[in-house]
Formats: sequence, C-alpha cells, structure tokens
Amino acid sequence: MAPQAPDQELKDDLLEGEEEHHDVLEVREINIDIRKIISDLRNLDWSKVVWRNVILFSLLHVYSVYGAYLALFATQWSTLGFSVILYFMAALGITMGAHRLWSHRSFKATLPLRMILALCQTVAFQNDIYEWARDHRVHHKYSETDADPHNARRGFFFSHMGWLMYRKHPHVIEKGSRLDLSDLEQDAVVMFQRKYYVPLVVTTCFVLPAVIPWLGWGEHPLTALMVAGFLRYTIVLHVTWFVNSLAHWVGTKPFDKHIYPSQNPVVAYLTLGEGWHNYHHVFPWDYRAAELGGIINYNMTSLAIKACSKVGLAYDLRTVSPEMIEKRINRTGDPNYVPLYAKTKTK
Repeated sequence: MAPQAPDQELKDDLLEGEEEHHDVLEVREINIDIRKIISDLRNLDWSKVVWRNVILFSLLHVYSVYGAYLALFATQWSTLGFSVILYFMAALGITMGAHRLWSHRSFKATLPLRMILALCQTVAFQNDIYEWARDHRVHHKYSETDADPHNARRGFFFSHMGWLMYRKHPHVIEKGSRLDLSDLEQDAVVMFQRKYYVPLVVTTCFVLPAVIPWLGWGEHPLTALMVAGFLRYTIVLHVTWFVNSLAHWVGTKPFDKHIYPSQNPVVAYLTLGEGWHNYHHVFPWDYRAAELGGIINYNMTSLAIKACSKVGLAYDLRTVSPEMIEKRINRTGDPNYVPLYAKTKTK
C-alpha cells in the first residue's frame, strides 16, 4: 500500500528547540539524589497539586498491594485467567483504539469494531476516548515542551504519573483548545462513551470484574474486585505510563537522535507493541507504530489491526514506504542502522 500523507498537525518533526544528542544509544540519568528531591519538594508549588488524585492513586496502590497478596495466596486460577483477559482487553482498547485509531487515524474501523474498542478502552479507565486522543495529539505536536501534558523534561516521575497529580501547564490547555477535534466529535461511539463515561467505567472496570468471577465460578467477590479490578487496573496504568516515561528515557534512536522518544523493547513487550517510540514519533500515522508489525517485534496490536482488516472490520491502513524510512534515518538518525525490513521479509 502506498503511504498516505499524514495530517499536518500530526506530522511535525518537533526539532525546534530540542537539545541535540549525539549518542544514538541513550540512557538518561534518573536522578535519585535525596537532597535534590527534598529541595524540589520544598520548591514545589503545592497549590497546583491535585490532592484528590494524589489520594485516589495512593488508595489504588494500597488496594493493589492487597490484591497482589490475594493473587498469590487466595485467588482461584480462573480469576487469574480472567484478569489476564481483562488486561489484554484494556491494553488493546488503549493501543489499538484510543491510540492508533482515534488519536492518529492510522486506520479506519467499522461501527462494530469501534464499539468493541470503545468497550475495551472503557475497561482501561484512562479518561474517555475524546480526552485521551486530545491529550495525545497535543503530546505529539508539542513533545517535550510546556505544552506537552507529560513533558519528559520535567523528570521521570512527572512523565510517568506525576502529570496526573499536578495541574496542567497553561500551554497544555491553550494548545489543546486549538486542535481540530471535529473527527472525534462526529464519531457517535466516541461521544456516546464520553456522555455516559462514569457509569460505563464503574461498571466495566470494577463491578463486572467482581461479579463475573463471583457468579461464574464462586470466587469471593472482594477477592475478585481486588485482583481482577484494582490490581489489574493498576498494572495496566503503569504499563501505559511506561510509554510516556521509560520509552522517553531509555533506548536507541535510529530514526531521530534529536528527540526524547526511544526504541524500548521491554516497553514494546508489555504494551503489545507501543515501545518502538522513536519510530512512532517520527512516523505517527503508521498503523504499525513500528517498522514491522508482528511477533518479531512484539507488535501484537499491529497483528490485531491486520487481522481485523482481513475480515473487513478495519480498512485504509496507513503505512510508510521503506524509501521514506531510509531517507529519515540518513537525515536525522543513525546512518549505520540496518532497518528491520532489510533483515527479514516477514511483516
């Protein structure tokens, strides 16, 4: 398939104002100097801390620790298997739905597939699709600036989860308000989910994960809630956040050595293919979010999209030509890097 030109707002090179890094393999220093941490806390503008989120995240992790204990010593195997299924549902709802479909429009989906992906994204409980896609588009357009919701320049913790516990920078709000979100507003599935998000997310993320194991195979409802609900939810959250933090701090940069996003296979494995982040920020409209889609680079999301296209649920899959990739490597990346498609014909 010939590559299609991406929308202007999603294809910025994001080079202006970036600090140049000459090493293609880069591991940023994660500063754990206690004195600096104390100094940063003293200088923090505490009036901007979102205390509600701080309290909720704290409680969530307490429940998750208890859920981990129950998972190890008091949970039926059926409940653990059910939790794994929910993990993959939530992960695909984010990677295939909120990210590659609604944020980047890297492929098109029929109504049944959009409904399924919206359901899965609701199970993930990471804000509704409209907000998720809006923030992600701002992140790409203004990556590593004050307009980036989870700007990695503000530190590992901030880019991981701190950004959700601190009020948005005014530039994030300003730039986000200027984006054209008409495609999302015209999607009935997206707007239905947004309208009824609270009851939908409570039901799919917590109530059903507790009730189904209870009625289905006699699991204690509290155990099911802690394991299939809170523990599974917390794991999905951190795995998703690793894309914003770890994949912006550790990895290689074969496509563009001037930006923070990096190729991180560990993140790719955990997120069903989202860890090839240097490639993704260079070519955000590619439905594969990587050079290749498939098992060879842990890109299960790409396999799912391809499978849906085979049965007519997904179509107009957008990709990038090898020639375009090679030109970008020579211009901003590592000229010694051998692209994966040159090593194998498996896609």
